[in-house]
Amino acid sequence: MPPPLLPCLPTSPLKAQFLRRILLQFFSSSAKPKWNSNHNLIITHPVLSIMESCNSMAELKQIQAHMTRAGLIAHRFPASRVLAFCALSDYGDIDHARLVFAQIPDPNTYIWNTMIRGYTRSKLPRSSLFLFCQMICEHVVMDSRTFVSVLKACEKFSEVFMGEEIHCMIFKLGFDSDLLVENGLVHFYVKNGLLDSARKVFDELCQRDVVSWTTMIDGYSQKGLPDEALRLFYRMLLMNIQPNEVTMITVLSAISQLGHLRLGKLVHEFIWKSDMNVTVNLMNALVDMYGKCGGVDSAREVFGSMGIKDVFSWTSMVNAYARCGDLRLARQFFESMPERNAVSWSSMIAAYAQANHAKEALELFHEMLGMCVKPIDATLVSVLSACAQSGCLDLGRWIYGHFIDGKIIKLSVNLANAFIGMYAKCGDIEAAARLFNAMPERDIVSWNAMIMAYAVHGYGNEALTHFEQLKSEGMVPDDITFVGVLSACSRAGLVVEGQRHFKDMKSIFGIEPKSVHYACQIDLLGKVGLLEDAYEFVRNMPVEPDEAGWGALLNACRIHGNVEFGKYAGDKLLGLDPGDGGIYVLLSSMYATRNKWDDVKKVRRMMRDRGVKKTPGCSSIEVDGKFHEFFVADASHVQSKAIYMTLDNIYLQLRIEGYVPKS
Repeated sequence: MPPPLLPCLPTSPLKAQFLRRILLQFFSSSAKPKWNSNHNLIITHPVLSIMESCNSMAELKQIQAHMTRAGLIAHRFPASRVLAFCALSDYGDIDHARLVFAQIPDPNTYIWNTMIRGYTRSKLPRSSLFLFCQMICEHVVMDSRTFVSVLKACEKFSEVFMGEEIHCMIFKLGFDSDLLVENGLVHFYVKNGLLDSARKVFDELCQRDVVSWTTMIDGYSQKGLPDEALRLFYRMLLMNIQPNEVTMITVLSAISQLGHLRLGKLVHEFIWKSDMNVTVNLMNALVDMYGKCGGVDSAREVFGSMGIKDVFSWTSMVNAYARCGDLRLARQFFESMPERNAVSWSSMIAAYAQANHAKEALELFHEMLGMCVKPIDATLVSVLSACAQSGCLDLGRWIYGHFIDGKIIKLSVNLANAFIGMYAKCGDIEAAARLFNAMPERDIVSWNAMIMAYAVHGYGNEALTHFEQLKSEGMVPDDITFVGVLSACSRAGLVVEGQRHFKDMKSIFGIEPKSVHYACQIDLLGKVGLLEDAYEFVRNMPVEPDEAGWGALLNACRIHGNVEFGKYAGDKLLGLDPGDGGIYVLLSSMYATRNKWDDVKKVRRMMRDRGVKKTPGCSSIEVDGKFHEFFVADASHVQSKAIYMTLDNIYLQLRIEGYVPKS
């Protein structure tokens, strides 16, 4: 008889509880733990079998102690199982794994791979690479999983050269024909945003499986190239490669970006007709797709058919109703959620902020904090937008001090951009500039935010200086950049500069001007009194001016008293939006400056006949976290008497100082 592969249980008595656990595990359990990478492995030894359901390091150490006494730990396979638990289990300990690894004599490739995976999983990628280099130095034989594991470690670094060096080694050692390794390479390049390199590896594959196709499709989708993702999916179907549920999730993500509802319904039908595992994640992707494509009824239908719903399912429905503008139903779904996480709260806050319901957004944020839910990056971006809308500078400053200075949330580029916008819109241009100058990394949104901030506050030269710096640093301006540049020229009266930058948009940067850019030019010419030039500019535009363009011309005519052009612009505006009370007010004011009182009466009569009312002016302030709104001649506030008494004292003081109000 050959000797057994593993020693038998010792005859010495064990603790009763421990023995019962071994026997129970031995006879009843067949499930593989998450840390078991080899799903074909069958564990029959009772002591090793018990590790399959081990859920703490304390239990593991008890098992390991028993294995040491029994002599099991001296054998490579039992030692590898202990190592795998410590390195790969949710309950493991990478430091203990390191100790176990150091005591294994002559570890094989599997053990080295396990340790590399463990370091990567524990967010210690440098240790993974160090161990890989040690394998090379000790001439350890590598297999495909070695390279897959080390590529996973390389994904954790912002530098790409390490992964590229591994790629060279893969080629030299002949693993370039191994599908598992090649899929790992495609994933590495996709993860780092190098889609051209990923596609090159993908196109050179001798064979491709569903993982190859899905990884590449997902890369295009994540990079904002949905058309390319769907073209690749179509090729996949033509080659008779059966997609799985992960493939379809990436495809639905691409469709969501396009907003193509009809295509989404066709893919939905394809999913139901296919022999595919319809998971909760796939159903969630369908709900999300319908919501983003405007098919809220279809989203509700899919949501209602789900047997199991998670927090993402509910959040997708909140987003679906928010997108179609039904904040009441969105809030109803939000309140009905069995559980909420930071993403759920962020979605509802974002819905209010994007609909310019700043008060509701900030109230919900305070409620979120009261429920001890930690905000995420996206939460603060939406809250800062609401702060900008309502002028809540104090809250914005508190958010920075508490979450950023307090190191609760890392200041990402996206979040820093939101802070810059908030500071600028709340009037603190210096804080916006300080933050911008301190940013170690900036994107085009950062530059646009700062240029727009200077433009809005009338610092035209500073805005143009930043525009030149943007170009000198190799950034490519976009259409939003030129809105800021042209606005800066308009507010500062820089006619020559404004006209030059307007021409450069198309001739140098290839950006086709939009209606907002034309409106800036009309405003620029009109503000400096070049009304005839503005009028000719409007007449020669390749596109019909919108409300902003005609409004800029009408406002310029009001300022300079040009009734002829003003009446023409006013008629055009009333044709576009006859219910806008602001147009009538501008026309009336323009006629009044020229003492054309009959025309003023006509405008007011027109308002009455059409049932148009002037929107009353409204101011709001925040005091101790509460908002107070005031309209013209408003006496509804509980402290209105004290407020008006204070105003009377201010007026009296002004008159004493010699102030004479304009009639």
